Amino acid sequence: MAHVELSERNPYYISKHRYYELKHFCLQYPEWEEAMALLNGWKSRPEELQTVTIRGSRVSNPTEQVGIARAFFAKRIDLVKRCLDDVEPAIAPFVLKGATECVPYDILRIQGCPCCRESYYEQYRKFFWVLSIERG
Repeated sequence: MAHVELSERNPYYISKHRYYELKHFCLQYPEWEEAMALLNGWKSRPEELQTVTIRGSRVSNPTEQVGIARAFFAKRIDLVKRCLDDVEPAIAPFVLKGATECVPYDILRIQGCPCCRESYYEQYRKFFWVLSIERG
């Protein structure tokens, strides 16, 4: 993976292990979206909540439990989307797919990614650099 080993002189440098931490965070994105779909307002039933409960939550009120779970997942989804705001808009959907679904550049290019490999990975690195700052 060329995008993991990056020179410390690169403006978007983050350590290899920090990158892996953030990558694994992003790989949960489809799970968060699925959980949000399950928690879709009035359609949620208590038995559905068992698949999306938040560890450490001791709320017994099902309505409150849905609210807490929605806030938990929405916060993470919003963080990823907010970090994409710093990426070139035409490339952002492809960076999202690459970061959250491990879709490689060659496949993204076939799917319509409008830039060369070098430009894509520059934006990809920028996304993870911004995410690293935002996650603290």
